[in-house]
Amino acid sequence: MGASVQVKPLCGVYNENPLSYLVSIDGFNFLIDCGWNDHFDSSLLQPLSRVASTIDAVLLSHPDTLHLGALPYAMEQLGLSAPVYSTEPVYRMGLLTMYDQFLSRKQVSEFDLFTLDGIDSAFQRVTRLTYSQNHHLSGKGEGIVIAPHVAGHLLGGTIWKITKDERKLLINLIFIRHLNGTVLGSFVRPAVLITGAYNALNNQPYRRQKDKEFGDILKKTLRAGGNVLLPVDTAGRILELILMLESYWADENLNYPIYFLTYVASSTIDYVKSFLEWMSDSIAKSFEQTRDNIFLLKNITLLVNKADLDNAPEGPKVVLASMASLEAGFSHDIFVDWGNNVKNLVLFTERGQFGTLARMLQADPPPKAVKVTVSERVPLVGEELIAYEGEQNRIKKEEALKASLIKEEELKASQGADNTTTDPMVIDTGNSQPLPEVAVAKNGGYKDVFIDGFVPPSTSVAPMFPCCIRMG
Repeated sequence: MGASVQVKPLCGVYNENPLSYLVSIDGFNFLIDCGWNDHFDSSLLQPLSRVASTIDAVLLSHPDTLHLGALPYAMEQLGLSAPVYSTEPVYRMGLLTMYDQFLSRKQVSEFDLFTLDGIDSAFQRVTRLTYSQNHHLSGKGEGIVIAPHVAGHLLGGTIWKITKDERKLLINLIFIRHLNGTVLGSFVRPAVLITGAYNALNNQPYRRQKDKEFGDILKKTLRAGGNVLLPVDTAGRILELILMLESYWADENLNYPIYFLTYVASSTIDYVKSFLEWMSDSIAKSFEQTRDNIFLLKNITLLVNKADLDNAPEGPKVVLASMASLEAGFSHDIFVDWGNNVKNLVLFTERGQFGTLARMLQADPPPKAVKVTVSERVPLVGEELIAYEGEQNRIKKEEALKASLIKEEELKASQGADNTTTDPMVIDTGNSQPLPEVAVAKNGGYKDVFIDGFVPPSTSVAPMFPCCIRMG
């Protein structure tokens, strides 16, 4: 009898929402991707929150926010505690993507959905696998084998093959110049194929035609004295664009400056230099023959803060900046700075996420007035600073008092039976703050309050309530 397979989309079906699928094989629950959008809309995670604690393993397929953006939040807030599996590039590039997302928002707001420590903690759970490596699960997953295979979309992108009782399940939720194509044809009679239809109705022009149009519009804008903004992701398709620009600048002998600006730009390129074996065969063979790393950039300058861009020499330039959605990050700030100059160009190289500024501009391009929200963090001064410091001091005192009370209760509990043998006539007045229901403030001290309604029994042999406690 074959394995029982159940598939339940948690997010990313019937719409363009981020991707998250629950796949159960004989009761073993896989979470295929753990995506979020650039709005970090928590309502999208409600289906995941209901099953997070039942997940046995997480399989990540691509290193962008739409595939792994909710992983730190799910680990910290939703009870997800399962082991995670991915390729090395998905792990490294995904980690940098989440760093860039956090830093882009923390610079302009009190972003608290996840932290850098939370990101690190989540990614420490990741087991990295190489393409075609069979990994045998144990325990509840005994008999299940998982293996990543090249997907041909983003560096390290994965088709997951899951095998149980000789039945093969293939998962490829989405189908690039620096990558090999997908290997679907190499799989022999899989029992189930789960894939998406995101680009099914898009008629893509030939790549050579696209590349020519891309270069022509860049050159035209720069020669007219304008700047070009390319809103990009942190560590996904940006790699293809970098290679395109390097090649085009060399072929056309152009000297206009190009800047790659994210909070993790330097780290991204440093890691990518060591991932050549994950790229196309032509890139790997070229490196073997010449020992020239294709990501030793000659025409592109790496920047990690906008001040360096602002201080760059005047004149036409190309800037690749995150985020691709224009919702946050350096691309948002540059769009605000450059948007009023008709000479400048914003060039999108991918479809924007639904509901974002990028998608709105693509659906209804300028010229027109565009309303953009601008946020920034500024230091508090004057009365605002005094009020803030006062509130923080109050919170610290409350926390200290709470900790003191907890410690006191723990001490009493640890004394155990000793507390039950004390003289009933001894009243502890060590606590300088009486309970509000038995004492009220009067002239800086406390007045006596009797407990109404208590009548001492006639058989009592010692004074009992009502009594009074005078607190100094």
